[in-house]
Amino acid sequence: MRAGPTRIPGDYNASLSSSLKHADRANHEIPKSLTQQKITKIIAFVFLSFLAILILYIIVSAFYSPDTSWVAFNPCRGAVNKTANNGETETLISKLRDSVTFLHLKDLKYAKTSMVGNTWFLSSFSDTYEKEEAEYLYFPSQTSKGRLLCIKGNDTRDGTENSYALAWLESLPRSAILLEGLSFISNTHYDFENLWHGVSSLAPFVGWSMKHGCLKPRRWVLFKNGALQPRAGSWLQKLMLSIYGEIPIERFQKGSDIVPYCFEKALVMRHNVGKMGREKKLSVYQQIRCKARSFCGINLGRDVNENGAPLIRVEGCRVKVFQSEDLSFCEQVEVLTYTDILASPHGAQMTNMIFMERGSVVMEFFPRGWLEYAGVGQHVFEWLAKQSGMLHPEPWWEKLDEIDCPRPQNRAECWSFYKNGKVGLNQTFFAQWARTQIGEVKLRKQISLNLMAYNSSSCSC
Repeated sequence: MRAGPTRIPGDYNASLSSSLKHADRANHEIPKSLTQQKITKIIAFVFLSFLAILILYIIVSAFYSPDTSWVAFNPCRGAVNKTANNGETETLISKLRDSVTFLHLKDLKYAKTSMVGNTWFLSSFSDTYEKEEAEYLYFPSQTSKGRLLCIKGNDTRDGTENSYALAWLESLPRSAILLEGLSFISNTHYDFENLWHGVSSLAPFVGWSMKHGCLKPRRWVLFKNGALQPRAGSWLQKLMLSIYGEIPIERFQKGSDIVPYCFEKALVMRHNVGKMGREKKLSVYQQIRCKARSFCGINLGRDVNENGAPLIRVEGCRVKVFQSEDLSFCEQVEVLTYTDILASPHGAQMTNMIFMERGSVVMEFFPRGWLEYAGVGQHVFEWLAKQSGMLHPEPWWEKLDEIDCPRPQNRAECWSFYKNGKVGLNQTFFAQWARTQIGEVKLRKQISLNLMAYNSSSCSC
């Protein structure tokens, strides 16, 4: 029997039709539901990823540094971490203390070239040079990477027995003594008893102070080729006193043992005036002149004109003879203050020319043998005259007609033979020289005074 078409009751057909409509609507709504689920999952993934990154960042930060945020998340762990780092810090500081290396203050490697461009004092450092200023070293500085200068040893004869090092303030060498404030440290090839050597060592510090707000040191530290000098000559001490006041000279004798002394601030000069420019030298010696006169109570008020410039006293001149060693420091300052023309044999006493007015004249006499054997050192007062604003025309050397030193072939012995000889006098030469200079000094001094802003009653510092 062949089956015919199936007949569905009317009500059933209606119900089926309704169900199909609902199913069709539901089929259209499925994609919308799936989209919402995807968005929800994406948001959840982003949130969880961000949370994971945040937690990882906190853990890493806390591991590498004792950050306070770590303590906020985990106070106990943070405290433990801090304690651990403090212990590590102390260990590192201890290691830094033990690793400070001291080098010879006098480096014999430069013994043969110490006066021709190299220095054997603090030889591992290069100087700071500013235009027109003297070369210097300053600690702490960027060059020293913030480290302080430390010196150990107080040997007064051999600079190789003294040593130096650099150290950070937080890790100074064990048993080190910290010297607070600013220290002036000077090294010279000569000594601090001689007037010329002394003022040549002092001048660069005066120049540096003038540029840096008139700063004053708390102490002086003096070296001769790395050997500690516990004192300076009385003349130099008085000059230092007139400029900076009562400043002690450090002897490194605190305690019985040789311990390191570290300077909170240190200015080191080791080339005297060095590369200091001419105008700066003139201003430095004007400052020295002014401070010395003020210290000695010398008032030029009665000898200045209406513009404050000193009167020129050549007309109606007087001749005075004096021995510098018979005069006190202030008496020497006073005598030279009122001197227009200085005639003197070569010697340290000529350093007093710095107290004369600029434009004054210096006549220098030399014993026989000096021109031939003294070398470049015989020109030091010609240099000082130029640096301090004086005139040094036509020095006089006694002729050496015959070489009469015991061994003429030995230059050093001949120099010793003639070095302390008496000075002769050529009356004809000196009379002509004096006649010329007395006639010209007034004009020369007036020109010199016109070139500078002169105020005899006011020092720059």
